[in-house]
Amino acid sequence: MSEHDTHDLVLVVDFGAQYAQLIARRVREARVYSEIVPHTMPVAEMLERRPAALILSGGPSSVYAAEAPGIDDSVFTSGVPVFGMCYGFQLMAQGLGGAVSPTGAREYGRTPVKVDRPGTLLADVPPDHYVWMSHGDSVIAAPPGFDVLASTRVTPVAAFEDTDRRLAGVQWHPEVLHTEHGQQVLEHFLHQIAGCRPTWTMVNIVDEQVARIREQIGKGRAICALSGGVDSAVAAAIVQRAIGDRLTCVYVDHGMMRAGETEQVRRDFEAVFDTLDVVDAEDQFLGALEGIHDPEEKRKIIGREFIRTFEAAETRVFGDVGAGGTAYLVQGTLYPDVVESGGGAGTSNIKSHHNVGGLPDDLQFELVEPLRTLFKDEVRQVGEQLGLPPTMVWRQPFPGPGLGIRIIGEVTRERLDVLRAADLIAREELTAAGLDRDIWQFPVVLLADVRSVGVQGDGRTYGHPVVLRPVTSEDAMTADWARLPFDLLEKISTRITNEVAEVNRVTLDITSKPPGTIEWE
Repeated sequence: MSEHDTHDLVLVVDFGAQYAQLIARRVREARVYSEIVPHTMPVAEMLERRPAALILSGGPSSVYAAEAPGIDDSVFTSGVPVFGMCYGFQLMAQGLGGAVSPTGAREYGRTPVKVDRPGTLLADVPPDHYVWMSHGDSVIAAPPGFDVLASTRVTPVAAFEDTDRRLAGVQWHPEVLHTEHGQQVLEHFLHQIAGCRPTWTMVNIVDEQVARIREQIGKGRAICALSGGVDSAVAAAIVQRAIGDRLTCVYVDHGMMRAGETEQVRRDFEAVFDTLDVVDAEDQFLGALEGIHDPEEKRKIIGREFIRTFEAAETRVFGDVGAGGTAYLVQGTLYPDVVESGGGAGTSNIKSHHNVGGLPDDLQFELVEPLRTLFKDEVRQVGEQLGLPPTMVWRQPFPGPGLGIRIIGEVTRERLDVLRAADLIAREELTAAGLDRDIWQFPVVLLADVRSVGVQGDGRTYGHPVVLRPVTSEDAMTADWARLPFDLLEKISTRITNEVAEVNRVTLDITSKPPGTIEWE
């Protein structure tokens, strides 16, 4: 059983767009299930999946460049509704007998558009509004049978439709927030032109996954490595709803969690999960990290120790499953993980997976991945649907290696305590300012191998700097530094330098991703 058995499927055909995942998410916001496929997939293969509609994404190429990615024109005569955006719009125009030309006029960013004829696609959209453009070529003539709906100063054909053939397109990017009325336009295509049913809701997802997991696990037992984050927590909650106390959740405290976090996780999780196995492994992890400065080596050691801890938990839970039994492992794999790894259909035996720290080949599990079709925001909605506490559902993403990769230099108990104190102040003030849900992540980094001169109480200090790294993001693939109010930054800085004796300087990281990553190591 797949999502497609119970919901209409929209395939987003990716032509190298930076926004392909965003398009898929916007379709789901319209309550229609969507998946991303590469433009290299043969059209026949796309049609075999019986999609209710296809969306052709934007892309960086020119439609008549020699190496430009294309799509077989049969897609437009297949009877399946098709919506073209930007590059996909131009492909549709070119493939059906319209004309695309490098007019020499380029449009990038916020652009005024004029709706000349609303039709179905642009019905109830203001005649003059702003959209987000990113193109150098323009459609100068629509294909036969199409109605031209909109234009801009330099683009005579900025939107068109042929409702009889259920084909439509726009030159702009309706999926980005900078485009006014973009979601409305997308929903006009999905619901009114393509006739897609709006059945993709969080209630349905939970019920369908519970049924699927009961079928997969049968009378077996499962284990889930809980990180304290929302993904593993929601995955475990769905599985528990399916199999009850035959699920054992394992939470490993490696000594590199934030202040009060293990207590919070234990309190929240014990209220939700029937069987919770909390492992105190601080001495084991910190002992293994002694004298290690190299970031990559730190990550590898933490991964190795995690494996050892998990192997011991596996033995406690399953004993010997060699006599024909199957050990099931629950993972919080999300749809972006699947897309980034090539969109494969998954494997029955684990090799290496970031969710559980890269478990080795000889740990034989069958994977249970109830979230593998979901985006992060959908996971949070499912968590709320399941009644999980807000502290669990809205917890900011936190790396598996914890504060170990937020200390530049050797990881020691003393340095962890310094960082924990600074981090707690930043989190307290962010919460007090009511900005928790506006920030994707707020790493605080201790430059433990750096000292700088300062003055406190008329005396010279020689303390460590910390770096504040607040970022905004929708999916962590890209991120921008968060424009926190200056008075909030001042409050955080003053409190840290007053209350954390070892820190005498607070700095702000204003690098976007790319080129920087969210974490420093």
